[in-house]
Amino acid sequence: VYLETYGCQMNVSDTEIAWAILQKSGYARTRELDEADVVLLVTCSVREKAEQTIWNRLQHLKALKARRPQARAPLRIGILGCMAERLKEEILHREKLVDVVAGPDAYRDLPRLLAVAESGQQAANVLLSLDETYADILPVQTSAGGTTAFVSIMRGCDNMCSYCIVPFTRGRERSRPIASILQEVRMLSDQGVKEVTLLGQNVNSFRDLSEVQFQSVAAPGLSRGFSTVYKAKPGGLRFSHLLDQVSRIDPEMRIRFTSPHPKDFPDEVLQLIQERHNICKQLHLPAQSGSTRVLEAMRRGYTREAYLELVHHVRDSIPGVSLSSDFITGFCGETEEDHQQTVSLLREVRYNVGFLFAYSMRQKTRAHHRLQDDVPTDVKQRRLEQLIATFREEAARANAALVGQTQLVLVEGPSKRSASELCGRNDGNIKVIFPDTELEDAAECGAPGRAQPGDYVMVKVTSASSQTLRGVPLCRTTLSRAAASH
Repeated sequence: VYLETYGCQMNVSDTEIAWAILQKSGYARTRELDEADVVLLVTCSVREKAEQTIWNRLQHLKALKARRPQARAPLRIGILGCMAERLKEEILHREKLVDVVAGPDAYRDLPRLLAVAESGQQAANVLLSLDETYADILPVQTSAGGTTAFVSIMRGCDNMCSYCIVPFTRGRERSRPIASILQEVRMLSDQGVKEVTLLGQNVNSFRDLSEVQFQSVAAPGLSRGFSTVYKAKPGGLRFSHLLDQVSRIDPEMRIRFTSPHPKDFPDEVLQLIQERHNICKQLHLPAQSGSTRVLEAMRRGYTREAYLELVHHVRDSIPGVSLSSDFITGFCGETEEDHQQTVSLLREVRYNVGFLFAYSMRQKTRAHHRLQDDVPTDVKQRRLEQLIATFREEAARANAALVGQTQLVLVEGPSKRSASELCGRNDGNIKVIFPDTELEDAAECGAPGRAQPGDYVMVKVTSASSQTLRGVPLCRTTLSRAAASH
């Protein structure tokens, strides 16, 4: 089987789950497309462009299928994930190219679906589940060098933002039992993984209902000035409890999480991040727009003012925090003034990392039923370019403030551009590049040597751009030692 992943980190995690299931059924994995008997694409539906990429890829695979020698079994092609969920009929009927279609909650069914495909029939399962979390399947880690890993803690989303397809492709929110998450993180720690990112479509509304004694706990309050389309859900162990437990497993392992919703940041979570040296001082706060009017049309559940109040509260609670965000430009009805408000929000907050996109209308969403996609494509493009330019200017300023400081960097491997340099990330998730030279060990227990992937290195920052920091390495150290010396 040959696996290809498109889209978000959740899909990276899903690829590992699908592979774990297939491995148990006797499949072997290949990195060479030509060797494959089965090609599976784990797909994304969040924007039109993501889907177009898959249709183009299928044309390439069609040619591969046609060229296959008669002596070999026919090549089977499967579409997994969000696009399978959204476009099942079209995928099965368009040119009869795809043999297997499996939605995000149907990976356990893959061995059966592939067996049906073996007999020459098309097979599909896109049933969305109310309780599937794949809690008992320990994903097979495939990430580079094994220093970082993703751990999926919950699936689905209940927020129903008007632009978003996720609730329709991934279904309702459900959380994995904490015990199974802790087991997976311990296993990763034993394998020497140094950074774990907890994943969910709305990761901080995590709610584990598996332990009876916690089923009647009151729901935590929302961030000030935030509301939801659904009723507050009582019961369950919450995200702050999970974060507390996960961060205790290994003091040398960094913890991150994504993607949160700004509504679910109770003070307990912010306090934990501030207190624990191994929970990264980095938060993703997706704003989507800087205009209250557009935020209302998007059904985000907050105003510009409430969002900014949260940003100030986060910065007061976690000194030196690094912030990232998502923005959609050209949403239905967005005026030039709305756009300028987003520009001014980017200037006011000064994010370190940003993910910016032009709006792409998706069927099934509330926007598709109720609103007009009325901002012309060229206007969306111009606004997007202006947002990107503004973001880069501000990120360059934010990063320039780090010049002269020392940063603790988790080494990921050689820099892409030069074999004589190493690349890693600091606590704020900003890429740091530095020369690969002999380094002393701060603990003085090891002889001088070169830093390896998974090592922590103190780096003095000498220059910065909007995307990266560059610096000189001072010494190898540990996460705990670096925290103690600060």
